[in-house]
Amino acid sequence: MQLTLLKCKLHRACVTHAEVDYEGSCAIDEHLLRLAGIREYEQIQIYNVTNGERFTTYAIRAEGGSRVISVNGAAAHKAAPGDRVIICAYAAMDEAEAATFSPSLVYLDQHNRVVRTGDAIPAQAA
Repeated sequence: MQLTLLKCKLHRACVTHAEVDYEGSCAIDEHLLRLAGIREYEQIQIYNVTNGERFTTYAIRAEGGSRVISVNGAAAHKAAPGDRVIICAYAAMDEAEAATFSPSLVYLDQHNRVVRTGDAIPAQAA
């Protein structure tokens, strides 16, 4: 059986640009791509914390150190500069792989600076 698990995420990234007339995708600072483990052209899910939109696109590389998170093409209608988003990538694996797998979690501040990293999400308290 194949399971789909969270591979990695950029948590609460801040959208810096929304470019309707750019080829569709999401440009992400290459340092953040590398740290999270998101590959260029990999499918990503974006969850807009600000307005509740959820959509699928793919990652492209933005200049390293730029802290750019640019939502492009049709997706630009679903996010605006200043919106906080969660950018996730998922991976399919068998049960044996899933038993030992830990995701790469990167937490960002409002300027897309890394606040902390981790490999587990704490259990939610009541």
